[in-house]
Amino acid sequence: MTSTTGGLFAAPATALWRGEDGSILLRSETGLAPGETSVAAMLRGTAAADPQRLLAAQRDGESWRTITYAQARTAADAIAQALLDRELGGRTLMILSGNSIEHLVLTLGAHTASVPVAPVSVAYSLQSRDHATLRAVVELADPGLVYADDGDAYAAALAAVGNREVVTSGGRAVGAGVTPLSRLTGTRPTEAVERRYREQSPDTVVKILFTSGSTGHPKGVLTTNRMLCANQQMMRQVWPFLAQEPPVLLDWLPWSHTFGGSHNLNMVLANGGTLWIDDGRPAPGLLERTLRNLRDVSPTIYFNVPAGYAALVPVLETDPQLAERFFARLRLVFFAAAALPQLLWDRIERLAARHGASARMTTSWGATETAPAATAAHFVSGRSDCIGVPLPGVELKLAPVGEKLEIRVKGPNVTPGYHRRPDLTAAAFDDEGYYRTGDAVRLIDEDDPDSGLRFDGRIAEDFKLATGTWVSVGTLRPALLSAAEGLLQDAVLAGHDRNFVAALGWLNQAHARSLAHAGDQADAHALAHDPAIREALAGALRRLNPEGGTSARVARLLLVDEPPSLDGGEITDKAYLNQQAVLRRRRVLVERLLAEPLDPDVITP
Repeated sequence: MTSTTGGLFAAPATALWRGEDGSILLRSETGLAPGETSVAAMLRGTAAADPQRLLAAQRDGESWRTITYAQARTAADAIAQALLDRELGGRTLMILSGNSIEHLVLTLGAHTASVPVAPVSVAYSLQSRDHATLRAVVELADPGLVYADDGDAYAAALAAVGNREVVTSGGRAVGAGVTPLSRLTGTRPTEAVERRYREQSPDTVVKILFTSGSTGHPKGVLTTNRMLCANQQMMRQVWPFLAQEPPVLLDWLPWSHTFGGSHNLNMVLANGGTLWIDDGRPAPGLLERTLRNLRDVSPTIYFNVPAGYAALVPVLETDPQLAERFFARLRLVFFAAAALPQLLWDRIERLAARHGASARMTTSWGATETAPAATAAHFVSGRSDCIGVPLPGVELKLAPVGEKLEIRVKGPNVTPGYHRRPDLTAAAFDDEGYYRTGDAVRLIDEDDPDSGLRFDGRIAEDFKLATGTWVSVGTLRPALLSAAEGLLQDAVLAGHDRNFVAALGWLNQAHARSLAHAGDQADAHALAHDPAIREALAGALRRLNPEGGTSARVARLLLVDEPPSLDGGEITDKAYLNQQAVLRRRRVLVERLLAEPLDPDVITP
């Protein structure tokens, strides 16, 4: 590939074939180069070449607690020996708590010992009331060892995991068999650690990641060395600057998900970079922590989800000093996990230009099952719906499903299947061995595959109006959010078998209070009934594709007071809404939204 944009991106070279059944095959004409064979080898390579290089830092009051690559290697070897001593016999190391240096060295120790690590969403432990999802995950993963950083904070969750050895870093003892982490990190490594490390293969399962469970309890995605190492090699080839500029990240994305834990963390390890662990997130009371950390750290690549940028961008627009710090050495502004409204993309690009930054907006597409990246927009597109082209080594099949094209994936980054679920594994692949994603895409330019693919929504989320016209939720929802100009935090669409599309929406509370007559202290209910808010949203509905057909416009909007429910399966801890779960759980509100005569609380254009 020829490098473009000053060494930032490698130019795409995409081959395309069309099948007689209407399918389209795509692959990169650039082959996948050899890379590391294990994640543990990534750590050991930098620890040997540059032992004092900073691997990770974690906020500790006014300062940062740090760990170098050499220190991480030492801790990982000790933990690997402790795990081998326990003879877990294929059972997992389950981690309940969030991103931390302790979480990192436990993960690296498990990778070294070939013990599958199973990081579990913190929300299942600390936000859930019934711990039903956590119990289901524990039953599936059958951990031999469970870690929580604070035995007190996680006491209820640890009680739910049953009779297993528990490791903690702090808090009072929560029962018999509790082991301090220091006992593991204080274990003296033997030759058994080296022997187990050398015995690893690319097909060794090193991680089990649990999906967000849109159709029930989470599934355990088997994640191998081959998947993780191949994916990082793919990214190095399309982002060639990584080879010369070890990435510096400030990142909050949870390691229990593939975006934060497989893509971002391993990008640091694979390229000898540094990860500053952000203890904030795009949520009330926590965004301030991210802003504080951004005043300390200028990242070279910034990763976030659309909800994170929706919270961050207004601050950057009003705080030029913070914006200067943010863009000081930024190369890429990257989003994934959900569709980004084009308006938000444009605002970020204007901010970068205002502060003289050369940073580019970009994204990729993939799934937990693809480790995660399968495509990347490694070129300047200017479009928030462009997910790019296949990465080197990846083959894509765009298979006709109804009126859409489902994107299916084959390559070394694809999972061998689901933990202890051969039935789900068999159903996940088509008869040619491609992984079925359930996502729909379209070619941006039918005559130029290098122009990339555009995301066309989740096939299962789309629905038909009474006219027989399909509504593409994946494209209409971000268009609605863009038309609302930041006033809506999120929305789901309804209208199956009706004559119009309608939406349930959640307000961006900070933005809404700045517009409301009710003032800064107004609660969600008061804001939803504020005349200024209602008129602003009616204007947004009028602006949304006024010349388009019924399926491209939203005719009704009802604001929701209650936040999305984790236990109800409505939202993940990455702030991604599950459309179908919301519509099921809020069916009473959906009935009000669609009722005739019109409910007085419903907003119309």
